[in-house]
Amino acid sequence: MFTGIIETLGVVQEIRKEKDNIHITMDSSITNELKIDQSVAHNGVCLTVVEIKGNSYTVTAIDETIQKTNLGDWKTGDQVNLERAMKLGDRLDGHIVQGHVDQIGTCVAVENANGSWIYTFEYDETLNNITIEKGSITVNGVSLTVVNSKKNQFSVAIIPYTYEHTNFNSFKVGAKINLEFDVIGKYVSRLYSIK
Repeated sequence: MFTGIIETLGVVQEIRKEKDNIHITMDSSITNELKIDQSVAHNGVCLTVVEIKGNSYTVTAIDETIQKTNLGDWKTGDQVNLERAMKLGDRLDGHIVQGHVDQIGTCVAVENANGSWIYTFEYDETLNNITIEKGSITVNGVSLTVVNSKKNQFSVAIIPYTYEHTNFNSFKVGAKINLEFDVIGKYVSRLYSIK
């Protein structure tokens, strides 16, 4: 379980394919605090640490994860938003994030709003995911508040701190991003679809 509050950025050092899996080696300022078998969210994708060497650690992604996320597009040198799993008793500063990406979205607009930025994303509405105005959304692992909610599109406002301390500063129109919709909203939506 995560909160969507990014701790640091990691840098992809190596990507190695093995059958249908990929092994991703990351360089990170939190590596010395990690343990083998620990969960870390990478752009919102919960992955397990399988190896640690110096300042680098390795995680493995299976084919299903690769297909449902933007992991397959990562390249050496890419910056990735990192968050370790929350501790019981910690403050929940973002919202409840599972680290299970629902689908990939596409950045369709970036607007400089005189001190902040408005990013607009589109997603495939046929997968039955929804956003609501002022509800929560996770974009590449970042907990955000939805503005301008539409059937297959929404926007988020990014403050300078978030812009500087996450990989939002690298998003351009056309960028593929990981989306995890609000878990409470997903359960409510599912209950209504059963009736």
